[in-house]
Amino acid sequence: MTIPWLYFVLALGISLLVSAFGFARVYYFVSVCYAGSVAAQAVVMALVFQDSIGGWALLQVLLLLVYGLRLAGFLLLRERSPAYQKELAAIEVRTAKVTENQKRWIWFGVSLLFTLLFLPALLTLSAQQQGLAVGSLPFGVVVMIAGLGLESVADWQKYRFKAANPTRFCDVELYGLVRCPNYLGEMLFWFGVWLSAVSAYDSALIWILTTIALIYMQLLMVGAARNVELKQDERYGENPDYQSYVRRVPIIFPWVPLYSLRKLKFLVH
Repeated sequence: MTIPWLYFVLALGISLLVSAFGFARVYYFVSVCYAGSVAAQAVVMALVFQDSIGGWALLQVLLLLVYGLRLAGFLLLRERSPAYQKELAAIEVRTAKVTENQKRWIWFGVSLLFTLLFLPALLTLSAQQQGLAVGSLPFGVVVMIAGLGLESVADWQKYRFKAANPTRFCDVELYGLVRCPNYLGEMLFWFGVWLSAVSAYDSALIWILTTIALIYMQLLMVGAARNVELKQDERYGENPDYQSYVRRVPIIFPWVPLYSLRKLKFLVH
């Protein structure tokens, strides 16, 4: 099937509108604006396709909505947490020198990325409207559920732990299995979105656009895990318990003996 360009432009417009809040605080472009754009696209497209949406496609859109709302709520809650204020202040300092012209480029770039991430869902909605079956949709939705569940539980466990232990690294529950389970959940979620429409990818352009967005998001999450590792090394590096923890618990993939991303300096974060 072809890309529904009219709906794609509409989705891009939604992302641009929501992401404009990033001009107030630069880091919002990749945090609250990201979550809000996903949620807003889900709401608007559910309304646009309300006469045909149903079944797995409806569940997928609901998952995207829940994903966006949950992440936005978590980010705003974390921003108000006393334990996060030092890191927030550091972010403010790092982004203070971003010019207005740079902000405009960031605004358009992230908005396009958010739209491309949503494109597989747009394809499944368009296919359903045309009466076409998308065989990969149920499999993708199941992976989305697993990823969203993992990320949600991991975020809550860490938030709860840090509220009670602000000066200690989190090494309990899911964090005893893998050091960045929240990022693993994010990777699974977006892989599920991509997988959901894979049987509808019948042109090179669709493959390229959807896969570029997926790969970028996967690298972004691996880069974020590397960034966490560097910060934790700086903060807890002299703690023997921390050294033992990082030697025995994989950084992002459970049961895979990958314990450090420190040397991968090319990663986006």
